[in-house]
Amino acid sequence: MSLQMLRRRDVKAPLRPVRPQPDTHTTLAKIDSRTPRPAPLRFPVSEETRAFYRRFYPGTSTIEWNDWRWQMRTRIRSLAELERIFRLSQDERSAVAGHQGALPVGITPYYASLMGLTDAREPLRRTHIMTGDEYVRLPGEDDDPLAEDDHSVVPGLVHRYPDRVLFLTTGTCSTYCRYCTRARVVGNPGGEYQFSTRQWEQALGYLEAHTEIRDVLLSGGDPLTLGDDKLDWLLGRLRAIPHIEFVRIGSKMPAVTPQRVTKALVQILKKHHPLWMSLHFTHPRELTPEVTEATARLADAGIPLGSQTVLLKGINDSAAVMVPLMHGLLKRRVRPYYLYQCDPIRGSGHFRTNVQKGLEIIQALRGHTTGYATPIFAVDAPGGGGKIQLAPDPVVGRDGDDLLLRNFEGKVYRYPDPGGQLGRDKAATG
Repeated sequence: MSLQMLRRRDVKAPLRPVRPQPDTHTTLAKIDSRTPRPAPLRFPVSEETRAFYRRFYPGTSTIEWNDWRWQMRTRIRSLAELERIFRLSQDERSAVAGHQGALPVGITPYYASLMGLTDAREPLRRTHIMTGDEYVRLPGEDDDPLAEDDHSVVPGLVHRYPDRVLFLTTGTCSTYCRYCTRARVVGNPGGEYQFSTRQWEQALGYLEAHTEIRDVLLSGGDPLTLGDDKLDWLLGRLRAIPHIEFVRIGSKMPAVTPQRVTKALVQILKKHHPLWMSLHFTHPRELTPEVTEATARLADAGIPLGSQTVLLKGINDSAAVMVPLMHGLLKRRVRPYYLYQCDPIRGSGHFRTNVQKGLEIIQALRGHTTGYATPIFAVDAPGGGGKIQLAPDPVVGRDGDDLLLRNFEGKVYRYPDPGGQLGRDKAATG
């Protein structure tokens, strides 16, 4: 608009009353002086966990409780510490007292706050406090059922699939699950499994030399137990290898030590996109306000989140438990990815269901909830065969050129499939 037009507008009377505009600077100054600025966002603490640490860790401040390093330092590691907090059964007490070697007891105070203190059958407690069943070895069980050691091309690097590798970064977890596939590795106080940056350099050298590798999964142990500097360095080295297209991190810490997801960590992870995370969730009990904050921070950083859940007898082997878990994950922007049949690790028989139970759970999810909430059910084949996907078979048979399919309600529908072979080996019904 020209200066002349502006001047003519100035001298003409307005067509309608004009409300005086407030002085923006004055208004902002008044707001600033009258309204206290919001405090910086801190990690939430639910009332349940606050009551827990006031009872068992008196004098602990909220700042300490929300420090993941404090959680790591203060892990429950001994029989005496367990007995201070939990009313142990005689079976639990004897099992813990007799334990030696790898996979020790290790529970962060935060995760302990979610467990039943007096009920030895409470689901989360069962997954972390050993019992006598752990010393029973059933047929088919092994220390390394997936033959990871046989596929290790350098120490800590498993190259089983053509285009991707498993990079074991550490032998430390913030909590130790009693059904752990790498029970032989994690928490080992010595022995052959040692992880160091020297080993990382060997693994990185292998990755640089093998251009067919496009995908690296960081696991362990738990990679998020590494300090920020080490994790940043390792991710940076991987990102510098041109043929590696993306990196995944497998972690249980956002579920068991959500305080680890600091703003500093998120800023580091954002530097190394494309980056994906697979989070290990077991039970709806884990979906606390703290976990909600942790997953929100990761999702807001543009990190796609998937869940991995191990099917465990008496813990989550029912639709009544699995449906709210899957729905709760979706609400927290975590896509249910895998439901795993429990691996036949030595001493895990009391955790394993039969395979049919996993198919029943998938059947209960299909059609009764969104497909986003239905994970892939898989058996990781013993002996190094890799993941094998299983699903309820919807094929009933054929009737001429029609393929007969059963839906989630059990009804049979026809799909025109001229010349198709699928279903010809089954008797036509319906």
